[in-house]
Amino acid sequence: MSDTSAPKPRATRMDAADRRELVLDAAMRAFARGGYAGTSTDAVAKEAGVSQPYVVRMFGTKVELFRLVFQRSIDGIMAAFDAVLAAGPLDPEDDSTWANLGSAYADLVADRDLLMVMMHGFGAGAVPEIGRQAREGMGAIYSQIRNGTECSEDQARQFIAHGMLLNVLISMQAPEHPEDSAGLHEMTMCAFGTTLVPADSGQL
Repeated sequence: MSDTSAPKPRATRMDAADRRELVLDAAMRAFARGGYAGTSTDAVAKEAGVSQPYVVRMFGTKVELFRLVFQRSIDGIMAAFDAVLAAGPLDPEDDSTWANLGSAYADLVADRDLLMVMMHGFGAGAVPEIGRQAREGMGAIYSQIRNGTECSEDQARQFIAHGMLLNVLISMQAPEHPEDSAGLHEMTMCAFGTTLVPADSGQL
């Protein structure tokens, strides 16, 4: 017979910080799918398995919640670059410097949710709070690359422009669908180089 007198394990309750992270993770997924305009706080609440009033009570407005997950994307990019820059010294005339930074970025944006939130954030520039955040974030990334590598303005611009090309190609799922356009597939292979694995794997 089983020992029914044995104490049952007590259900553990999330603390406030854990619940906040759970909702932010859900918001990242929801906003990645629907963007800022197409995602409601109710959709985020359903994704997180909590009530909509709870989300509003915790984060206030939808724009503030979006700004938090958008900042996560920006911070993730800068943290990935910081890791490469900290391993210096770096020579802006050495191709390996840009290859290492590019590889770190390609690894990061393989997280489709992070990538799509970032792209939705840039696309929501007409929303004053988000537009300001997008401009400040892009400026911070540019300054990080420029100062961290001591490269020229044009070298920093070219690196960021290439990163934005990767963003667009991943957003349209170009690596996964080489059959749709031979020209686009050629450009995709050129853009990603050795960081692109076979398209049917769905990963970078």
